[in-house]
Amino acid sequence: MRRRGVPILIVLLLIFVIGIAGVISMYVKKHTPTKKEMDKTEYFGEMSENEIPLVFETEILEDRGLLKDGVPYLPLRVVNSYLNPKYYWAADEKKIFYAHPNEVEKVPANDKSGKVLYENDQVYLSLDFVKEYTDMDTKLCEAPQRLVVNYKFDHPIVEAKNEEYVRYRGGIKSEVLTSVKAKDEMWLMEEYENWVQVATADGYIGYIPKKAIGSAKDSDREVKYTLEDYTSIQKDFTINLAWHQVTTKEANATLDDTLASVQGVNVISPTWYTITDNKGNIKSIASKEYVTKAHQRGMEVWGLIDNFSADISTEKVLASSSARAKIVKQLMTSAKRTGLDGINVDFESMTEEAVPHFLEFLRELSIECRERGLTLSVDNPPPQNYTKYYNRKEQASVVDYVVIMGYDEHYNGSEEAGSVASLPWVIEGVEDTLKEVPAEKIIHGIPLYTRLWKTSAGIVTSEAISMPQAQEVIEVHKVETYWNKEVHQNYGKYEEGNDVYEIWLEDADSIAEKVKLVPKYGLAGVAEWKLGFEDPGIWSVINENLSTK
Repeated sequence: MRRRGVPILIVLLLIFVIGIAGVISMYVKKHTPTKKEMDKTEYFGEMSENEIPLVFETEILEDRGLLKDGVPYLPLRVVNSYLNPKYYWAADEKKIFYAHPNEVEKVPANDKSGKVLYENDQVYLSLDFVKEYTDMDTKLCEAPQRLVVNYKFDHPIVEAKNEEYVRYRGGIKSEVLTSVKAKDEMWLMEEYENWVQVATADGYIGYIPKKAIGSAKDSDREVKYTLEDYTSIQKDFTINLAWHQVTTKEANATLDDTLASVQGVNVISPTWYTITDNKGNIKSIASKEYVTKAHQRGMEVWGLIDNFSADISTEKVLASSSARAKIVKQLMTSAKRTGLDGINVDFESMTEEAVPHFLEFLRELSIECRERGLTLSVDNPPPQNYTKYYNRKEQASVVDYVVIMGYDEHYNGSEEAGSVASLPWVIEGVEDTLKEVPAEKIIHGIPLYTRLWKTSAGIVTSEAISMPQAQEVIEVHKVETYWNKEVHQNYGKYEEGNDVYEIWLEDADSIAEKVKLVPKYGLAGVAEWKLGFEDPGIWSVINENLSTK
């Protein structure tokens, strides 16, 4: 019995030992970091011949660069979106235009300089050409070849304490992307409990144990390229601009009557110029006598040019280098003849496709205005989702003033009745513009009109009326108004038969609230649309609430 029991004990012992070994093996396997490297083709994606991945700091772009004869090239759309919007493709001339403060540099595609490639309807710029006018650091890495570009330098930097793997995901079982050595620097992207997401100097975005890095610090990199000085005119007074809608040459003669009760306006902007065709011809009703009279009243004159003609395509006319040049030449000729002090550009309802050409137009116009000492301003609607592509930051880099058209929150055609410019909406427009444009370059546009809304059988319509007309409506219909704290306007409502009428008044109370935003945010001034719509007493309200410089 004892002899048979010994083998059984041995078997049980072996089973126990094997079990323990299995448990230990599983534990070790579970807690042993993998050294398996991730397939780089899987990481960066398949590449066609000559294509290279582009890693922009903490982002691997969908767009690919080119590597031709050892020279890296970047797609123009990448350069414009991330690095420098001033490189402009003039498709009609097959050239890249780069507007400097006083001239336009023009570089043909596919010439011996190798700066610009045009292949398969795509435009590419050599890396060296981009670096001529852009502050950036780059590194061309091998195996696989890829281009790493640093341009914002706004992420914190961390150093590796020792040699460590950077993994595709957080966790020791995630595949290895690359490794870092002690003191290697990385961009810190996100912090988690035990892992941090980083971007390495050789273009990998992955995860490293939190314990493997030191404390975060800001980049102390010195700027290698400073944008050229696009000098701008800054008035030494708070601007009080009034737009004057002039539709015929004969109407210029009404200036004295128009200004009879106006006080405090120091800039007047008559609507004198409009583009009439896609070749760049403009209609002008500019008057030297008008300018002389305005000067005698101490006012500057900024002639307004618009794109309101139904016979043009804004995109088509501005995409033509010859048409842009023609518009600029005509404006400069008229400015010299009449003695204008500035140009106000009012191009509205622009498509996203038209904006790059619009920006180039502003650059080219700014060069001529800068040479002649003319003030250049441009009108913009308040930033909304559907106008984010206007690129107000780039506009502001070359013009003297950016005007916010702070009205038409509700307009003829709106689905519901509402204020032309409620204060919260106006403030949002100012604050969003300030994210792109320096305060000293912003002119705050306000309405001198309101809308009378009519709801009939569920259909909403409106008409724009002047301040005196609005008061007449209140008096004739004995409308009781009250101060609406949400919109900061006096509101009234009345009925006629089955029709309901509503009005959000622009009056002394609402205008004062809007004008106060100029000193509050340190803006350059105010602009009013339009002369002739105002109550005469509104000028003292505007003047009292403007700051003085």
